[in-house]
Amino acid sequence: MTTILIPLATGFEEIEAVSLIDILRRAEIKVITASLNDLEVTGANNITIKADRYIQTMTSEEITMILLPGGWGGTNMLTDDIFVQDLIKEMNEKNKTIGAICAAPFALDKAGVLKGKFTCYPSVENEISNTNYIDNLKVVEDKNIITSQGPATAICMGLYLVKKFAGIDRYNQIKSGLLADFC
Repeated sequence: MTTILIPLATGFEEIEAVSLIDILRRAEIKVITASLNDLEVTGANNITIKADRYIQTMTSEEITMILLPGGWGGTNMLTDDIFVQDLIKEMNEKNKTIGAICAAPFALDKAGVLKGKFTCYPSVENEISNTNYIDNLKVVEDKNIITSQGPATAICMGLYLVKKFAGIDRYNQIKSGLLADFC
């Protein structure tokens, strides 16, 4: 069974996290949310979400993918958290799927795993050492790394992951139900 971990840190971008969780769960993909400190995590726009677990309890063995939402506050905390950074590195060593949206590719860069083509929120590329930035695609996949631009592209990224992990039929069904012809 596909299991995707979405780590939540104070200041995360709520649209991205909630959209991804919702779309993936619609596809019956298991999503685990994990917090860095308190189980109740407040995002950039003062919306609080209760995480399922603490990040320190997670291992790469139990997940198929780690998927980081953006928001500078949350991204900086994910970048500075040793458990998150170690998990990203371990996932990469095992060639497991790693995803990031908006500002969060910055955390992948700091972990040393953002080597190929990527996208992110415009201007964040200036903070990233990798120069393979793609600015005209909503979602970019390069080897085991999947990135997306920002809040409005979270639906597209969610659908992209549904297609990847649940197949084209489920993707078409959910895309149609969401009226997401823009993806």
